[in-house]
Amino acid sequence: MEVENQLSTWDGYVDWKNKPAVRGKHGGMLAASFVLVVEVLENLAYLANASNLVLYLTEFMHFSPTDSANSVTNFMGTAFLLALLGGFLSDAFFTTYHIYLISAVIEFLGLVILTVQARSGSLKPPKCNPATPNIPCQQVHGAKAAMLFLGLYLVALGLGGIKGSLPSHGAEQFDENTPRGRKQRSTFFNYFVFCLSCGALFAVTLVVWIEDNKGWEWGFGISTLTILLSIPIFFGGSTFYRNKIPNGSPLTTIFKVLVAAMLNSCMARSPSNAIESMATSPSPTPPSKQEGSIENHDKVEETYESPSRSLKFLNRAVVNIPAFDALKCSVQQVEDVKIVIRILPIFICTFMLNCCLAQLSTFSVQQAATMNTKLGSLKVPPASLPVFPVIFIMILAPLYDHLIIPFARRVTKSETGITHLQRIGVGLVLSIVAMAVAALVEIKRKRVAANSGLHDSTKPLPISFFWIALQYLFLGSADLFTLAGLLEFFFTEAPVSMRSLATSLSWASLAMGYYLSTVIVSIVNNVTGDSKHKPWLSGRNLNHYHLERFYWLMCALSTLNFLHYLFWAVRYKYRSKGSNK
Repeated sequence: MEVENQLSTWDGYVDWKNKPAVRGKHGGMLAASFVLVVEVLENLAYLANASNLVLYLTEFMHFSPTDSANSVTNFMGTAFLLALLGGFLSDAFFTTYHIYLISAVIEFLGLVILTVQARSGSLKPPKCNPATPNIPCQQVHGAKAAMLFLGLYLVALGLGGIKGSLPSHGAEQFDENTPRGRKQRSTFFNYFVFCLSCGALFAVTLVVWIEDNKGWEWGFGISTLTILLSIPIFFGGSTFYRNKIPNGSPLTTIFKVLVAAMLNSCMARSPSNAIESMATSPSPTPPSKQEGSIENHDKVEETYESPSRSLKFLNRAVVNIPAFDALKCSVQQVEDVKIVIRILPIFICTFMLNCCLAQLSTFSVQQAATMNTKLGSLKVPPASLPVFPVIFIMILAPLYDHLIIPFARRVTKSETGITHLQRIGVGLVLSIVAMAVAALVEIKRKRVAANSGLHDSTKPLPISFFWIALQYLFLGSADLFTLAGLLEFFFTEAPVSMRSLATSLSWASLAMGYYLSTVIVSIVNNVTGDSKHKPWLSGRNLNHYHLERFYWLMCALSTLNFLHYLFWAVRYKYRSKGSNK
């Protein structure tokens, strides 16, 4: 009876009442479908404001174009960096289920604050006086600025928790020990990006139009109601979810192994240590580990009898007698830390791509604002430009999952068809093309401004905003390939006890990209500006900027980054079953 009961439950998982999760009742595509619906609402609430925030800060809070761009990238960078906190808490102390609910409430409170401020004129700086154009507008400051940033960074904190828990929560619903479960999990990640794009479609069309034509209080209000609606929908799937039991702090394990390796390297090796004699000879990884056919941490630990030969300096954490009992490490813990170290170079190589993506929320929007945004009799808000890559992703994601991947599987005779790293590489190449296209379009835009005598005018240029759509299209495609590839790569390659934290690296990469954008903009202005020349990214309006030079610089840096990525990708060896077979 005990054996039968054990087989009927998911080892290492519980339901929402903290009882053992039951096979056939908990998990599966039905449970994951609630996550997909919630992702539509969650991303709608976030992107409705983020895509247009640079204009809100410029027009209503009176930030300069550069300050508003940096404020937006700092906000978005912080939000995605906080995904690491959400992932860490999900692995260490809480379940992904609880982290999502807590984070959604925090984001809701932040949006309420922003809605109230947008609704009340007394909580915003005074409007600019058109009769005195030479007098600069008063930028928001004091208590009003504090209210603005309190609301923004509560949203950032809530968004970080959601991004750090929601993808892992959905991926945990599938049985990775069967080919069917792994294929379903891959499909989930593809449709997660699809649903993310569905939310973005409504955000950058309907909500952005409402913000520009009805007022920002309506835009913030819609986001507030949307994130509030996501909570009962997510809660509605509670009886179907299986929730992974937290295994304690993964950071403690990483820190302990690193410290033990460093301290033990200073001590003489003990010849009587049995593990040492095994570690000095080749020790192939056990078949069960290579195939990734393990279900929980305890079973994984039993498969390791001696440390592997890769990153041998970490083996000192187990081959020598520890200086302190608290630093005693198992072979499994050492191997887990090795996995984390091996995926870090891939993580770092995606920073530059996301730095390019950051331009879609800043300079690209400002470029479009100077152009003719009319589509027939309809005036399209510049912040609605992301609709082009969004629609493309919504078309490509199902085609990729139902046509491209099955075809690739037949050709390559492998379970995945296209490996995760190949998919990420395609995204990096597309980002290089996007920056080159952006530079060429900016050259054309400035030529039109000069030929039309509108170089110093704020009137729309006689050039269609569809030209800007080209860089959106390439960067949107890059985002599809890279984000879905990263999410699945980090989830499948990471140790079971660190999966939420590892998956959060996908969002942390976005954060580092936004921060890197801010740093590059500041460095470019400092280096290019002197007593004789104005900085590239400075001037009375965008026509006085040398934005095309900035885009060429981004193109060159992206090319160098891709070569760096190839160096690590060709040397990477997958550990999970089906990743490269």
